Amino acid sequence: MTELQDPALVAAQRRTVRVLALTQAVGAVGITIGVATASLLARDLSGSETLSGLAQTAQVLGAAVISFLLAPLMGARGRRSGLVTGYLVGAGGGALAVVAGVVGSMPLLLVGAVMLGAGSSANSAARYAATDLATDETRARSLSIVVWATTIGAVAGPNLTGPASSFADAVDIPELTGPFALGAVGMALAALVVGVLLRPDPLLLAQAAGDAAGRAAGTTAPPVTGSSWSRAVDAIRERPVIGYAIAGLALSHATMVGVMVMTPLHMEHGGSGLEVIGVVISVHVLGMFAFSPLVGLLADRFGRPPVLGAGGVTLLVALLLCASAPTGMSWQVTAGLFLLGLGWSLAMVSASTMVAEHAPPSARTEVQGTSDLVMGVTAAGAGGLAGVVVGVADYPALALLSLVMVAGVLGAALRAAAEGARDGDTTTRRTT
Repeated sequence: MTELQDPALVAAQRRTVRVLALTQAVGAVGITIGVATASLLARDLSGSETLSGLAQTAQVLGAAVISFLLAPLMGARGRRSGLVTGYLVGAGGGALAVVAGVVGSMPLLLVGAVMLGAGSSANSAARYAATDLATDETRARSLSIVVWATTIGAVAGPNLTGPASSFADAVDIPELTGPFALGAVGMALAALVVGVLLRPDPLLLAQAAGDAAGRAAGTTAPPVTGSSWSRAVDAIRERPVIGYAIAGLALSHATMVGVMVMTPLHMEHGGSGLEVIGVVISVHVLGMFAFSPLVGLLADRFGRPPVLGAGGVTLLVALLLCASAPTGMSWQVTAGLFLLGLGWSLAMVSASTMVAEHAPPSARTEVQGTSDLVMGVTAAGAGGLAGVVVGVADYPALALLSLVMVAGVLGAALRAAAEGARDGDTTTRRTT
């Protein structure tokens, strides 16, 4: 990875982090505003609570596939092109979700949800963009600052559910589609911000700096061959710690998504309204993003695997609280959702940093895109099964079954630590 020594690179890294933070703050409104209503709109359009999780599942699956598709675009043309494309496709998905609500079409909603996933893809790719010019000592912090900036929009988004519903009434569209309309505007604004301000492009600048260093040392990078998938698989085989990081990332994300998407229904069954549900989702989102700078500091200070393990333990406690929560509003569901977000943050920052720093330069975006593909497909499966589990059993059963995935997170942390110790990798076992 590129080490920052040239003052121009130092300045470019600072500007990159600032611009990405602003983009996240704007774009997160568009991405999260529909979280509290997606499952409710899907239930109304499909006529089945068992199918209520499909909209969120389609969005997560869309994010996974589009993340992988954006990877070669970013590798060839830079982060800016990939981020702008992702946000614009996401904005189109939000508009299509509104049309689906107006005409009463569940299939159209699912198509819109898949496109909405592109906004999440851009959101995820932005965290990796923050590491392109970072050093080993600051990589987790750079990534975590961009994740933290999401707090501004992500907390505001669900709390705009009520006003968005009023907006929907004012323009004569279904109440549950109001959040998607405002979300489309938020993602379009994010595309504008990153398209205008993310200059120079951090990935292209890092590639140019790496090429210049290679020429100065009398070496040249090997030619890039093979498909995006094959390059990513080869990198994982060569550096197994990447695989353990991806496993921890995917399982923690799936745990969070599976439980979170069913929480609005669990609360509604107890009589909670949209405003109350929005508050609980905001508390959850606060846990996801607000403490990420501290998480980044811990990952840089103590190493990535210990923080990933701490995320697994936090998720375990969160699931036990959710399993004990009665229907409706309760302190258990509020605390459980907060810890669910915090555990996700610990795992996301630490595992993503491992992926970023161990991916070889020749397959950097491919490894990162594959990581988000696996993460999204796993979470989509969890989200889809969550609706079935709640339909057949109940919400507490869903929380208890999710403990299996948390065991996988803890196992991935242990294997990553062992791999780092074997290879003498200080970033995975730093203690001083």
